[in-house]
Amino acid sequence: MEKLAALEVRSKSGILENRRLNAKIWQRRGLKSLKFSCSSKWEVKSSYQNATTPSENFNSKISPSTFFKTEPFINGQSSSGPKWRSTKTNHNILDFYEDKYGGIIINSDKLPIDTNKFSLALRSSLSFWRIIGKKGVWLKLPLDRSDHVPIAVKEGFKYHHAEESYVMLTYWIPEGPNLLPRNASHQVGVGGFVINNQNEVLVVQEKYCDSASIGWKLPTGFIHESEEIFSGAVREVWEETGIETEFEEVIAFRHAHHMTFEKSDLFFICMLRPLSNEIKIDETEIQAAKWMPFADFVEQPLIKEDNMFRKIMEICIQRLRKSYCGLTAHQVVSKFDSRSSSLYYNMVDSTEDFNCPAE
Repeated sequence: MEKLAALEVRSKSGILENRRLNAKIWQRRGLKSLKFSCSSKWEVKSSYQNATTPSENFNSKISPSTFFKTEPFINGQSSSGPKWRSTKTNHNILDFYEDKYGGIIINSDKLPIDTNKFSLALRSSLSFWRIIGKKGVWLKLPLDRSDHVPIAVKEGFKYHHAEESYVMLTYWIPEGPNLLPRNASHQVGVGGFVINNQNEVLVVQEKYCDSASIGWKLPTGFIHESEEIFSGAVREVWEETGIETEFEEVIAFRHAHHMTFEKSDLFFICMLRPLSNEIKIDETEIQAAKWMPFADFVEQPLIKEDNMFRKIMEICIQRLRKSYCGLTAHQVVSKFDSRSSSLYYNMVDSTEDFNCPAE
């Protein structure tokens, strides 16, 4: 029968909770006792009064210097509250940071290379974090640690998201529902409605689409990470057609669900003012591009027969008649994160005239 060691977590007001650990996990670390301060309010103490193993030595200890206070940056900004990071790896605790939500961020730069060492350290770390009342655990595994993925999954980690250079996994320690934020639920696309002084609209035919059934369409694409909606629209038009433009306003946006990879999709139609006229297509994506009379563009079967495209063009016509106002971008700074953000809105100066201002 496995011998259990009692763990007592004490605060100034006395014992808060009493939990039991599997002594074998701690014995692998060569520990007989553990006592260190985690903050000004907490003291963690572990005793092995009934756990003995003659074949192992229990002389090593984790001292207060094993952990030091730090101020990590979470998503680019510092979080409040005491933060503790492991400074030694010989006790089989992975190097980590604490986030402001009571969770753990494992330091991906200091992960063991050896899979056996990683497996032992991960298991011991999860036990330790459970003892001190941590909640969610974030594990970022870069490509050169991809062989650690099945080990983490075996311990109960779940996939959260993946990028070109890493996969992110999570583990929820407490009983009950997982409160960690889910992966990004939306992709964001933009379309550029560019019309010149001759009432011609800039249109393209994509190289890998059925142009015969689709016809001519507006330049479209996805915005990049950390890219504004308005700058993404300007960039997409320039990349596909070589036309330089200036953002004026968001005409409308569409919200759809169960699109690519079952993600939801936000698509913003942006009105852009052309600053150049000569077209130079991106031959890797675009088959052809041209300035097309707006009257001809709206008479295409795809526009006339599709409810959404027809409605978008109706809105564009109303905007050209100055009887409809879109949303313009305004830079504002919030005390919530002290960052500049783009707030899209439109506000008229007079309660008697709701028409858009003249160009």
